[in-house]
Amino acid sequence: MGQETLLNELNDRSREVFRRVVESYLDTGEPVGSRTLTRALSEKISAATIRNVMQDLEFMGLLDSPHTSAGRLPSQMGLRLFVDGMMEIDAVAPTDRAAIDQTLGNDDPETGVLLDRVSTALSSITKGASLVLMPKHEAPIRHIEFVSLGPDRALVVLVFADGHVENRIFTPPPGQTPSSMREAGNFLNAMAEGKTLAELRGGLAHQISTRRRELDVLAAELVESGIALWGAEAADPRLIVRGRANLLDSEAADLNRIRILFDDLERKRDIVEFLELTERGEGVRIFIGSENKLFSLSGSALVVSPYMNADRKIVGAVGVIGPTRLNYGRIVPIVDYTAQLVGRVLSGRKG
Repeated sequence: MGQETLLNELNDRSREVFRRVVESYLDTGEPVGSRTLTRALSEKISAATIRNVMQDLEFMGLLDSPHTSAGRLPSQMGLRLFVDGMMEIDAVAPTDRAAIDQTLGNDDPETGVLLDRVSTALSSITKGASLVLMPKHEAPIRHIEFVSLGPDRALVVLVFADGHVENRIFTPPPGQTPSSMREAGNFLNAMAEGKTLAELRGGLAHQISTRRRELDVLAAELVESGIALWGAEAADPRLIVRGRANLLDSEAADLNRIRILFDDLERKRDIVEFLELTERGEGVRIFIGSENKLFSLSGSALVVSPYMNADRKIVGAVGVIGPTRLNYGRIVPIVDYTAQLVGRVLSGRKG
C-alpha cells in the first residue's frame, strides 16, 4: 500500500494519535501509552478509544507494540510515512546557522581543512556523527612517477595541472627494478597528457592490452597496480567522519549496537560508495533503518545532501548519522544549509 493511500485512510483522530506517538518517540525514545495521549490530544476522548485507534494503526503497520510495555512506538514504515508526509521542517536556528558559518573563518584554508571544520561543526550542532565526502580531484594530470621505498613498498605520485599533488604508498608486484619503474612512469605519462584521472583509468586496460609489446612484463604489472590505487581503495581519504562519541551519548543503553555501527563507520570504502549514490539527485535524502544499506543495523538513520561546484555538478555530500529517533525537522534543514554553503564556498575557488 502506498504512502499516499495510507495517509488518506487516516481520519483526523487517527492522524493526530499517530503524529503524537511519533513526536513523543522522537523526543523521548520511549513507548507512548493511551493515558499519556488522553492528556495531550486536542480532542477529549477516552483512553479505551485511543487504545482502539492505536491497535488500528498497529494493524496498518505504522506502530509497533514492544513486549515490555503497553505503549506503542512508530515502526520503520511509520517513521517513513511521518517524515515524508507529516513532518514540519523548521527553519535553521540562528545559533546553528552562525556555528556553521563560523567554520569558514577569516582565513582561506585549503579544501580538506575547511571540510574537516564543517564536519566537526555539523557533529557538534546535531549531536550525531557527521560524514563529509570531499570532491574528487578532476584537473588534468601533468606527471606520474613511481618511487621505490624498499623491496615491498613503493610510492606513486600524481601531479595535476593545477599544482595539486597526491601520493599513495602501495606494495608493488615482486621483482620491480628502477628500470621497470621508469618504464611504467613513461608509459603512463605518454597516455595521461591532458586527461583526468577518471579518463586515464577508463582507457588503461585497453591501452595495456593493445600496447603490451611496448611494455616489460614488470612495468605492465606496476602500471596496473599503481593506478588501481586511485580506484576503490583510494576513496578512503575523501571521507571525513566526526562525532562518533555522540552516538554513545544518544544510545548508551545499547552499546553492542553502537559498537557494530562504529565498525560500519570504519569501513569507509562502503560509505563512500553509498554516498556517491546521492550524487544522482539533488536535495536532502533521509534513509531510515533497513532502507539504509550502508549499515549492518536497522536502528540507525542517515540524513544526507549532495553539494555542487560552480558548474552545478554534484561533487560531494554532507550527512548526519544517528539513531532513528533523530530530530528530523531540525536536522534536515541544517544538513541542507550546510551542503548549500559548502557548494557556494567551493564554487568560489579555482581548485
